[in-house]
Amino acid sequence: MRRRTFLLTASALAAAPWTAQANGFPLVRSEREWRAALSPDAYAVLRENKTEAAFSHPYNDESAAGLYHCAGCDTPVYASANKFWSDSGWPAFDRAISARTAEGPDPVYGEMLTEVHCATCGGHLGHVFNDGPAKTTGERHCINGTALTFRAGLA
Repeated sequence: MRRRTFLLTASALAAAPWTAQANGFPLVRSEREWRAALSPDAYAVLRENKTEAAFSHPYNDESAAGLYHCAGCDTPVYASANKFWSDSGWPAFDRAISARTAEGPDPVYGEMLTEVHCATCGGHLGHVFNDGPAKTTGERHCINGTALTFRAGLA
């Protein structure tokens, strides 16, 4: 891709208003409803695409069997069987539960990243990188612990 085309595309994506309804996610709530339903930290991550500090969330070290759900709508999005230690500071998975997440471009940090959203509510979960375990998918879903809730024993 030519540099000019890339920069114009990235600028247009960054300027476009992002809403769950505009992007076709089935669960749509008003900003007021989301603020009432989520903690301030979860709202910042899920609805404002913020990132929690590295190594700050206990799910980074969680090793029990179970399912990780979207903290915004309770959709199961990741299984503990696909979690691995990445030493990145965030919970890492080699894949999501099929059809439970949606991916799209995210022009941040001066480059185009692949952003992961909950497929039900559109909540920002994190990003996908191509430096995961080669013996599985090769992907590292770097997910904010604040965007998740964990239920042990449900995997």
